Amino acid sequence: MQLRTLLALPALLSAALLLTACATAEPPTGSTSGPVQPSTGEALLAEHDLSGRSTVEIIDHLDRLPLNERPTALLASVRHDGLILSDGDRELTLDMPSEITYVSVAPFVAQTHDCYFHSLTGCRGELSEQQIDVRIVTDEGEVLLEASTTTFDNGFVGFWLPRELSGSIEMTANGRSGSTPFSTAIDAASCITTLQLS
Repeated sequence: MQLRTLLALPALLSAALLLTACATAEPPTGSTSGPVQPSTGEALLAEHDLSGRSTVEIIDHLDRLPLNERPTALLASVRHDGLILSDGDRELTLDMPSEITYVSVAPFVAQTHDCYFHSLTGCRGELSEQQIDVRIVTDEGEVLLEASTTTFDNGFVGFWLPRELSGSIEMTANGRSGSTPFSTAIDAASCITTLQLS
């Protein structure tokens, strides 16, 4: 199966800079959460209108919500092996697909912030709803994606990429261009905030 068939269309994000919303901690070495009773997990999903959705569908849904519709009481952290959902009292980890993982990028011109694990309900980037051209290339030179898209309301754009590869992400917007390396290895970041457009 070709790598580009594993790609989903980019998810997007944008708006004001919020330094405390993104997780900067190093990836954990053990389990990301303990066992959750099915009824507790289902209740958490139901309260946020996420019942019946796959992990991919939940990530895409939350990443595309306008800022004023994002559930502020829900923490949603994207890890290599799972999506961690928490409301402070309950925590649920949903498995990621076995062949692909999610990488979210916030291109910027003047302002950025540190981030390691992408927060679907908290991370904010500088460029909201901006038209951008994107090119993703592996270290071996294979072009995974070449497309035009628009960042979502929180300034990020997300990509479902094959696991265990690395390369570069190139973006162009309003006559400015930039690139940054990426990796989908097990210890790689799901949140990239180092792509400066100049």
